[in-house]
Amino acid sequence: MLCERTGFDHKTVNKVFAGDPGVAIGTYLKIMAVMGMENNFSEMAAHDELGIKLQNIKLLEGSK
Repeated sequence: MLCERTGFDHKTVNKVFAGDPGVAIGTYLKIMAVMGMENNFSEMAAHDELGIKLQNIKLLEGSK
């Protein structure tokens, strides 16, 4: 049913559920939206401690 609603094949959907980093972020978002979980993405991004640290390091490096 998920493949039908998203238009993705079984391989792609399985990769998403396996957490494959090679899958495009848009694919994750579309699947999350079909599952009614699109708001979870914002919450996950807001609590991405490593991503925030990497972003801060890049900002500090740019200010030199």
